[in-house]
Amino acid sequence: MQITQAVCGTFWHFDLANQLESMGYLKRIYSTFPWIRLKREGLPKERVRTFPWIYGPWIASRKYIWMPQGLSKQIELANIRLFDAWLARNVEDCDALIAVSGSGLRAGRVVQQRGGRYICDRGSSHIRYQKTILDEEYARWGFREEKIDARTVTREEAEYAQADAITVPSEFAWRSFIELGVKPGKLEKIPYGVRLDRFQKTGEPPKGSFNVLFAGTVSIRKGVPYLLEAFAKFSHPSKRLRLAGPVEPEMNSLFSRFDMTGVEVLGRQTQNELAKSMNASHVMVLPSVEDGFGLVMAQAMACGTVVIASENTGGTDLFRDGEEGFTVPIRSPAEICDRFTRLAEDPDIRQRMSEAALMRIRSLGGWDDYGRRIAAFLKDLTGQA
Repeated sequence: MQITQAVCGTFWHFDLANQLESMGYLKRIYSTFPWIRLKREGLPKERVRTFPWIYGPWIASRKYIWMPQGLSKQIELANIRLFDAWLARNVEDCDALIAVSGSGLRAGRVVQQRGGRYICDRGSSHIRYQKTILDEEYARWGFREEKIDARTVTREEAEYAQADAITVPSEFAWRSFIELGVKPGKLEKIPYGVRLDRFQKTGEPPKGSFNVLFAGTVSIRKGVPYLLEAFAKFSHPSKRLRLAGPVEPEMNSLFSRFDMTGVEVLGRQTQNELAKSMNASHVMVLPSVEDGFGLVMAQAMACGTVVIASENTGGTDLFRDGEEGFTVPIRSPAEICDRFTRLAEDPDIRQRMSEAALMRIRSLGGWDDYGRRIAAFLKDLTGQA
């Protein structure tokens, strides 16, 4: 069985590629990142082909030049279309193409015409579900500009129709597709894994304080305003909230609306830095309004950090509410604050949940279980079982 992958950037696809390579199934992976960035992912160079001509300069220029959001969207859309067109011309014969959603419409059709299968790999909820909830959320906080372009919705829905199968990482993402009319038989749910070599329990958070961590893009989509509300309501003599991740422009304008006492904005962190932050935290919160599967949840659990996550994160696929972590409704600062209080007032509960989280995540086997499950799915889909 020979499998080809396509991804704009890296995401989880290089973890998947390493799994397929270890089993002898990886034909090639195509990415919009340059090789200088991709060589750290651990694959032989001959397995990787790149189309960095738009994405690389675009990302580099954003560090030094302010770019209007409209222009940024146009460049992003052009990058996806041109990457897919280039991929369609260059993709080799294979049994299946797994393309991250948005990047494989034309190339998927080419593979199908040659007798292969095309899998649209969607890491979030259905694109129309995602657009609807994000439009609502940004309007709620006073922002009128659409976060997802209508052309992106049209393109991805065409991919859903064209694909032989759609892979999703969580029950939440699965339900969003069912609600919007996609037949269950076309969907395959396979939760992601975690790099257990990078994320491990190496210490305990300090006693006497209560450290809260958020990890991810500091954004409206990730529910950070509700976390700030919850933290402000939480009564503790030595509390600290650290926001680890790049900050979206909208959030910079929202910070002034909240009491930021005890809040530290760390910015982007390396994985080693993030693992240290998780080990130093009593709890990690992912309050997203829409998040197909928050990889940081599994990373935090691997460090023994208790997770509080919204229902729209894939958390229910990782842990049981009240056992290895807490699940709360979206937009629920009062519920988040209540979980802070329970953990702070009863260290025994936190310790028990920390130990349970470690046992749960270790039982999943890192990315190996994900690799085995997707390999079995691919064999069945391509008729090579």
